[in-house]
Amino acid sequence: MARIDRIAEPWGERTPYAAGGTWPTRRDQYLAPGVEPGDVDRWVQSASVLHSNGDGLDIAVRAGRVVGVRGRVQDRVNHGRLGPKDLFGWQSVAAPDRLRTPWVREDGRLREATWDEAMTRIVDRIERLVAEQGPSAIGFYTSGQLFLEEYYTLALVARGGIGTPHLDGNTRLCTATAAEALKESFGCDGQPGSYTDVDHADALALFGHNVAETQTVLWSRMLDRLAGANPPTLLCVDPRPTPAARVATVHLAPLPGTNVALMNGLLHEVIARGWVDETYVDAHTLGYDELARCVADYPVDVVARICDVPADGLRRAAELVGTAPRLLSTVLQGFYQSNQATAAAVQVNNLHLLRGMLGRPGCGVLQMNGQPTAQNTRECGANGDLPGFRNWANEDHVEQLARLWNVPAEQIPHVSAPTHAMAMFRYAEQGTLRMLWVQATNPAVSLPELARLRSVLADDGLFLVVQDLYRTETAELADVVLPAAGWAEKTGAFTNADRTVHLSEQAVDPPGEARSDLAIFVDLARRLDLRDADGAPLVPWDTPEGAFDAWKACSRGRPCDYSGLTYERLRGSGGIQWPCTTDEPDGRERLYGDGVFPTTSDQCETFGRDLVTGAPTERTAYEALTPAGRAFLKAAPYVPSRERPSERYPLHLITGRTLYHFHTRTKTARAPQLDAAAPEVWVELSVADARARRLAEGDVAEVVTPRGRVEARVRITALRDGVVFLPFHYGYWDDDGDAHDRAANELTRTAWDAVSKQPLFKSGAAQVSRVAAGDGPSAAPTTTASAPVDATVTSTHGGAAESEDVVMTEAQR
Repeated sequence: MARIDRIAEPWGERTPYAAGGTWPTRRDQYLAPGVEPGDVDRWVQSASVLHSNGDGLDIAVRAGRVVGVRGRVQDRVNHGRLGPKDLFGWQSVAAPDRLRTPWVREDGRLREATWDEAMTRIVDRIERLVAEQGPSAIGFYTSGQLFLEEYYTLALVARGGIGTPHLDGNTRLCTATAAEALKESFGCDGQPGSYTDVDHADALALFGHNVAETQTVLWSRMLDRLAGANPPTLLCVDPRPTPAARVATVHLAPLPGTNVALMNGLLHEVIARGWVDETYVDAHTLGYDELARCVADYPVDVVARICDVPADGLRRAAELVGTAPRLLSTVLQGFYQSNQATAAAVQVNNLHLLRGMLGRPGCGVLQMNGQPTAQNTRECGANGDLPGFRNWANEDHVEQLARLWNVPAEQIPHVSAPTHAMAMFRYAEQGTLRMLWVQATNPAVSLPELARLRSVLADDGLFLVVQDLYRTETAELADVVLPAAGWAEKTGAFTNADRTVHLSEQAVDPPGEARSDLAIFVDLARRLDLRDADGAPLVPWDTPEGAFDAWKACSRGRPCDYSGLTYERLRGSGGIQWPCTTDEPDGRERLYGDGVFPTTSDQCETFGRDLVTGAPTERTAYEALTPAGRAFLKAAPYVPSRERPSERYPLHLITGRTLYHFHTRTKTARAPQLDAAAPEVWVELSVADARARRLAEGDVAEVVTPRGRVEARVRITALRDGVVFLPFHYGYWDDDGDAHDRAANELTRTAWDAVSKQPLFKSGAAQVSRVAAGDGPSAAPTTTASAPVDATVTSTHGGAAESEDVVMTEAQR
């Protein structure tokens, strides 16, 4: 048994293994100070909720309180390992400032209220606005952190009950591009690959994916392969010197906004040097000739100038991905939140299609997610799409859904594309969206151009409802605030980035009068008296398992088929991947192993869009392509970003995450170890850019864009020249009274990708100047120094599965 400071060593000890081997187990465990394993009353099955990896864990309960967590060694995702946010983030559940009662605004101030008073205000406003304007007056902005059952119930209430087209999630900010890229290439959402592909791959390619900080346990898996026999080669595409970049075989640091040019250059080399699997391409794809013509304009020397990267590095990267017998690629925010987001992500899919690298061990692509349940937001139709990966432009799909819900098809909005989040906030600004219900997210910190956004949320013409665990910055602007139960306080299923479904059991009671999100949505449906075509309640369930069973029926026969799953099967399991049916009761590890894709017009989730303009393809034009189960090789020329550096704003601005925080820190800043590891915002510059501005480590600098300013301490790194980086997590709820702005989104611009409608947080220009001298190194997080609070974790190697230790409540039995 090892005891390790997991702030100083976030990835824990190495357990090397070779290609084709099984990743060794290592059980990580952290209990509150003074609590020993023998003091735990019961362990309750769950999974992690502060990232998208889906690490299986058990919750330790003592005297009705959460007192710690341990990894589940039988879990297919993590084999017992936990990351720092898993190990310490649970402490936020018992934060003293949890919401315990509803609040309503009266005379300009929030005061405590009863549930009946709060819900009556909401229902009265909905009924009044629908009568005055129709359902389009109402909008719902949800999260990537609820449970599957809650998303599906919300989609039914919003789409099939109220009939509003305005329903989207904060997944629009982080993984909308993942969904669109998968749909554009393969006809439907759903990750082709599996985390187990790390065990077999000869090459790993990380495209804009800072895996070491966003999915720490997945990076541990990669590190263990790198430390074992026959390690894979590693390509990292990122302008920052991330932990992955520091150990990469090839690191390319392109100028922000040039990802399409870079990918076109790699594809040019793959084609020109004969690394295409022509048999696979001929049998299973459409569009090769157009793609070849497009990338012919992007030889290495041209791309090197556009991206400002060494030509030799491009050639080495192309050889790495072009010759590897087994290639696994991952993609995340470095592509998703940058110029031409979907077009760039699609080119990664093109790489795998050209090489025939799908559906086999070690051969896959993971268009990664950023949140624990983002996959469910998309599957269940809470993200702007229809439930079950149905196509809103396909009348047959709408009819299917109408039959499932027993409502008229015209009740489900589908005349035009559902409203994406950025359009919803614009409609609120224009005054046509007059009520917005926000759940489990904090747009007053997380959306771009915050000064503008705050004015929208604070406008008297917008009735704002916030459903959350805490009095967030957004909640402070609300007309009604509802106290929600959090993770460990409710039961539900959720699905990670490689389609692994976990069950999270309720371990403790929520504080005060807080209710689960499912209970709140069901209560809303009852109070609105929403009914189906036969006069029965539209939402006939009131338990998580009842909602799960309804979702199974909705997913049956669709690519995301859950029909073979039950709560009983998930209990004690190590996670099960979808599709899971009676024919495949253990789930399917990889998609498209047979080279057949859901691209026929009766199957596909979309008829596609132009990757440059976003213009939709009509069904007749799509059918004329006769896809017949083949994937699409879709080309896109490079188009420069609209906002580029200038004399006044000479640096590229990018924002991103740090290992120790999640979103706007509403949970992680309430965990002492995580907060102490990264207590304040910082600004990161290269050595040359800092020297040019006479900035030293620890100085206070001002970052300015046309939209606002932020003050932060300086951190000088091996970041590429011409770029400035800020973490986006920091808002104002725990502000100690300082007057300066510290939220990175004071600086970002209101712009979004033409296809995915994802905001382009990494596409602005900025200036940086010195405000005050510092007193030494900045407070930016490191992975070499211990946190000032205890962060010691026990790790046991080779532990056996202990599912028999997991105690269920009587209700769970």
